[in-house]
Amino acid sequence: MTQMYASALMAFVHHLAAFTVVAALAVEVAIFRPPLTLVQARRLLRTDMIFGASATVVLVVGMLRVGYFEKGPQYYWHDGFFLLKFAAFVAAALISIHPTLTFFSWNKALKAGIAPQIPDGRAHSVRMCMMAELTAIVVILLCAACMARGLGYLRG
Repeated sequence: MTQMYASALMAFVHHLAAFTVVAALAVEVAIFRPPLTLVQARRLLRTDMIFGASATVVLVVGMLRVGYFEKGPQYYWHDGFFLLKFAAFVAAALISIHPTLTFFSWNKALKAGIAPQIPDGRAHSVRMCMMAELTAIVVILLCAACMARGLGYLRG
């Protein structure tokens, strides 16, 4: 019975963190409208920290669920939709590095009370990364729905 409660708690934390990732990314997309004010830039930096922390929780708790709280690693590592979901998560994480580095590059200017100046090309590439991250989230959601119905398990 205790295992059931622990599993439910882990699922709750995993889903809460995942929804926080989506919310933080949506806020970043809404706020990132160059030219940025000092307030917008500070909010982006803070929101990106929340995004990164919640994505870390999604990964850690997700791996704990795979290893200890659900069907076990032997099941998940043989599920095509899990593998695609995990690949989409890793891709989104790697893509998010560019916007994060951009936001962190503003630290010195923000501490001096200066709004960051973003070249058009950089602004465009950050925006495209955000759109790619949102696309990866859609793939993750599709895979989760398929996994919940047992559609991706590769018996072998």
